[in-house]
Amino acid sequence: MGKKLKRDSKGKSFSKGKSFSKGKSFSKGKSFPKGTIMVIAGVAAVAAIGGFFWYNSLIPANGTVPVFSPTTNVYVKALHSDQSGYIFASQSVRSGKKSIGGSTTDPTIDFVKGELATIHVINQDTQSGSKHNFNIDGFKVHTKDLNYFEAQSVTFIVDQTGSFSYYCTIHPEMKGTILVSEG
Repeated sequence: MGKKLKRDSKGKSFSKGKSFSKGKSFSKGKSFPKGTIMVIAGVAAVAAIGGFFWYNSLIPANGTVPVFSPTTNVYVKALHSDQSGYIFASQSVRSGKKSIGGSTTDPTIDFVKGELATIHVINQDTQSGSKHNFNIDGFKVHTKDLNYFEAQSVTFIVDQTGSFSYYCTIHPEMKGTILVSEG
């Protein structure tokens, strides 16, 4: 008697060790080349790190969780001139459209309680080349010491009403007021 052949579910016969396809072996353990795995791992690591920083950038200075909301943007320049000395100058925009105050020296900045605010500070002190910073203690807003033409943005929740001072710790004469009204 000859060898017994096994049959598949459709009744076709095959012998042990042979594949269903014509002349090609069936491989269970296919793998990717090592270089491809390294590229995939690198892309995943960059995506994870980028996601971490993106997530943390959504957390306001005085908050603990991310806030997905449009912000009120205020642009503040740190300057020095022979006539005025060290000053903050503002060219501010609300919701990207409405000007609040034009260009003023040590401006009063108005907010409404409950809004999300971002203050963009840039050191444009060309005359003295001094460092500057920007602080609002009532909202836990503090920038680092900024060198010439260095900038930093700080986002915070305007969560209390009243009058708050902002200032530069390096030049105490650089100061202004933030007024927060009820919404």
